[in-house]
Amino acid sequence: MNRSRWRHGALALVILLAATLLPAAPPAQPAVILATTTSTQDSGLLDDLLPLFEKQSGYAVKTIAVGSGQAIAMGRRGEADVLLVHSPEAEEALLADGAGIRRRIVMHNDFVLLGPPGDPAGVSKRGALEGFQRIAKTRSLFLSRGDHSGTHAQELKLWKAAGITAEGQPWYQETGQGMGQTLAVASEKKAYTLSDRGTYLAMRRNISLIILHEGDPTLRNVYHVIEVNPMRFPKVNGAGARAFADFLVSKVVQKRIKEFGIGLYGSPLFFPDADVPNVDAGRR
Repeated sequence: MNRSRWRHGALALVILLAATLLPAAPPAQPAVILATTTSTQDSGLLDDLLPLFEKQSGYAVKTIAVGSGQAIAMGRRGEADVLLVHSPEAEEALLADGAGIRRRIVMHNDFVLLGPPGDPAGVSKRGALEGFQRIAKTRSLFLSRGDHSGTHAQELKLWKAAGITAEGQPWYQETGQGMGQTLAVASEKKAYTLSDRGTYLAMRRNISLIILHEGDPTLRNVYHVIEVNPMRFPKVNGAGARAFADFLVSKVVQKRIKEFGIGLYGSPLFFPDADVPNVDAGRR
């Protein structure tokens, strides 16, 4: 009896060791298409997170970094598996029509109004709306992304709230590019622009723009992860999308997001929100 029990125990130990030492079976559908905003790419955050996800999960992520509007449009057409975006109204519309599911908050930073050190429009120490009004009144050059991104959507909301029709004005120019490229052009032309803080901090050593307005509650910039609905689009990798979304909101990754940027830039580029009670009530 004792010998039999020993044999069973030894067999169980061998099975346990084999399960521990042997690599897990690869996912049935290993490729995951992530459509995301350029700020997560330009800031370097994805370069920090994706290798860890791929190593742990066995999935290979193909990243398409575009404006949030374009990323959400890809999700609406079933051309991506999962979205990491920051355009709340467009996100809610995607969920309402059933193309997106399980919207979960990941993190936030904020938008900042940037301009040349000389500040010719005099926007420094003014509120966001008054700053935009000063840019229009002085006809100072403003560079817009013009790409239907989350940043572009926020900028248009600010112009509207300020009572300004900027589009079509000679002092208002659209780059049609991502945040990094727009910052480079604005720096070269000594123009004003609106940026997410993360991309600005990642690029500030290479551009001449400075922060002229920050801290306004209306400039909060929230990022959500949304899975594209595999019931609507059968080719969508639902398992891979769920694995990536779970990864982003996990405690280990939330801690990594909290620490990202401190060593290199002296300040975090994003602030994790998945574990903050009621931070995004009604939007998950």
